[in-house]
Amino acid sequence: MRLAELADRVRAAPPRLGGTRLVLVDGPAGSGKTTLAGRLAAALDSGAGPAPVVHLDDLYAGWTLDGVVERLTAWVLDPLAAGRDAHFAGYDWAAGDFRVPTTVPAADVLVVEGCGAGARSLADVAGLLVWVEAPPATCARRWAARGGAAMTAHQPAWAAEEAVVFAREGTRARADLRVDGAPLHDPGPDLVALA
Repeated sequence: MRLAELADRVRAAPPRLGGTRLVLVDGPAGSGKTTLAGRLAAALDSGAGPAPVVHLDDLYAGWTLDGVVERLTAWVLDPLAAGRDAHFAGYDWAAGDFRVPTTVPAADVLVVEGCGAGARSLADVAGLLVWVEAPPATCARRWAARGGAAMTAHQPAWAAEEAVVFAREGTRARADLRVDGAPLHDPGPDLVALA
C-alpha cells in the first residue's frame, strides 16, 4: 500500500471526533510509529501543511502508561470534538512534570501515535487504527539509538507494561491496518501490510 492510498482512505472516512478524522498509530516502542505518523501527516498535507500529530510521549507521566488515555481524551480529544484547539502542558522528561506549553489545532485530521493509542475506549471516535510492529531486535536498537544507556535501562519494564496493555486492549487484532515497521526508515512511499 502506498502512503498516498492510506491518506486517501483517511480523507474518505467520515469524521467521528466532531469534524476531525482521528487516526491512531499504536505498537511496541521502537517499531516505527513516530516515523509512520510523520510520513502519514505529510501525505495528508492538502496545501495548508501536514496534519497535526500528537505524540503520547507528551502525555505519559514518566515511564508509565497509566492515565495516558484519560489525559489524551480530556486534554486533546474533548476540545477537538467541540471544534476548539487543544491547549495543554506536555510532559517535560527532564523536569519530570507536565509543563511544556502545547497546542493542537482543530483540523480535518489528527494523527495520534504512541504505545497505548489504540485503546478500546477510543474506538467510537477513531476513524482508523494502525498497528506497527518490527522484530524485537530492531525495536531494541531503535530504543537505544533514541536515548542511549539512560533510556535503555527503562526498556524491560516498559516492554512488559506495553505488552499487558496490548493484550488487555486486543490492539493488534482490532487494528484496521497492520504495518511492518522494520522498513519504515527507508525513504520509499510504500508500506508493507502484515496479515
